[in-house]
Amino acid sequence: MKTLVAPSILSADFADLAGEIKKIELAGADWVHIDVMDGNFVPNLTFGAPVVKKIRETTKMFFDCHLMVEHPETYLEDFKDAGADLICVHAEATKHLHKVIQTIHGMGLKAGVALNPATSLTAVENILADVDLVLIMSVNPGFGGQKFIESSVDKIVELKGMLEHCSSKAVIEVDGGINGENVKLVKNAGASVIVAGSYVYGAKDIKKAIDSLK
Repeated sequence: MKTLVAPSILSADFADLAGEIKKIELAGADWVHIDVMDGNFVPNLTFGAPVVKKIRETTKMFFDCHLMVEHPETYLEDFKDAGADLICVHAEATKHLHKVIQTIHGMGLKAGVALNPATSLTAVENILADVDLVLIMSVNPGFGGQKFIESSVDKIVELKGMLEHCSSKAVIEVDGGINGENVKLVKNAGASVIVAGSYVYGAKDIKKAIDSLK
């Protein structure tokens, strides 16, 4: 399976998001990973739908919107209208996960579910056949630049087996502390969508950094 690279604009220059997205587009990135944080579900604030709507005007790249927010069901329409292509919600953030996934699909978008490092895969086993993507967090969400949690590799292997067992076509995305060295571990485990923020945006040669993840 082809590896897709989705640089996180959490590590970009917020004063020039359009320019920062153009950089990764020209360097061969596949998706734009947009980390939406509300200051409640995670201890940080980033940007909301109005910012996504403005940067949508500047690029045709695939927008992978990762909602790290409480009650994500209340924001789905906003992000759909802002131009999201995929909306990923946390299993820990809603009481009605299946309904949220149905709502996202009903909007004509791809739907994903994310899991924090301490959350068991059993939290999503009943909806694996219904999602397009499962995001394994390999750091605790909220801030960029954290160290990769190595036990995430075993979690990806287990998830891969669960997806095959239920004949799900969902892809596995991994986010947190990924670089040109440990990316081999997560890809060999079964991940095919790689999120990287500081590794890409902190690189002297962005194209070289992205190529090293593919």
